[in-house]
Amino acid sequence: MKVLITDITWADTAIEDEVFARVGAETVLAKTGEEDELVELVRDADAILTCFAHVTPRVIAASNRLRVIGRYGVGTDNIAVEAATRRGLPVTNVPVYCTDEVAEHVLGMLLALVRGFALYDRAVRVGDWSLGVGLPTRRVAGSTLGVVGFGAIGQTVARKAQGLDMEVIAHDADEVRVRAAGVEPVALGELARRADAVSVHVPLLDGTRHLVDAEFLKAMKPTAYLLNAARGAIVDLDALAQALADGTIAGAGIDVFEPERLPADHPLLAQDRLLATPHTAFYSEESMRDLARQAAENVAAVLAGEQPAAVVNRDALASVG
Repeated sequence: MKVLITDITWADTAIEDEVFARVGAETVLAKTGEEDELVELVRDADAILTCFAHVTPRVIAASNRLRVIGRYGVGTDNIAVEAATRRGLPVTNVPVYCTDEVAEHVLGMLLALVRGFALYDRAVRVGDWSLGVGLPTRRVAGSTLGVVGFGAIGQTVARKAQGLDMEVIAHDADEVRVRAAGVEPVALGELARRADAVSVHVPLLDGTRHLVDAEFLKAMKPTAYLLNAARGAIVDLDALAQALADGTIAGAGIDVFEPERLPADHPLLAQDRLLATPHTAFYSEESMRDLARQAAENVAAVLAGEQPAAVVNRDALASVG
């Protein structure tokens, strides 16, 4: 059996190779992850495992041997899930592996923004030691964090924020689990108005695309901050650039963009009150080991005729086993 790995952001596939060897499968790592290359490599593949490369309907249609498509990570917006489901192909993911990393990244960005770290760092490097460069700075303790989406990562962010003595409010369809965490559930508009910082943790769906738009940003306090380490398209980046330029909000910490890479001349990147990172919130040495193993084990389970730990199109599991 053959497992096509479309792309990785770590050194090698040693962990995956070990997992797949147990079920008699070997791995092939694509060189570019581009569609034309994947179409050729997938023809004799029994499985696909992808990180950021797009598994398109054309790629899926190019092989009659495919039995499963796996994702390194939570979201599956880079996989043609509907096309896979029509073919009876389970699409697996790893819903929980980097909750601490993303939560730490988000709160680290918040602290850096509120305390002016990036502005002070740039100034000191050119000989400017004045206090005013990064002002105003504020106390995080006692401020209100609004969490949009209260899944595993949103809950972890809330718990860690409470450890910083922040008040936490949240918007989520499941108000019971919000209350169970000692957090106040609120409507989206109320969250925008009340929060001193908004952190976004919803999946990218038709209903969440540009969820944070110009109207949402205008509802926020002018002293508030926006944080996004979920998916780039959840935030309207043109509207965010304008909001930062106008002083509609105080700043933003953004780890994900639409598109990635964002063009260097995009007006958002010209804003001093933007703290940007290149989609790295998920990463730590520990989380990458967990991710590689769990993603490979999901795919290996299907190849062995067993149930994977996580699947996004459960109807397709009828063909497994």
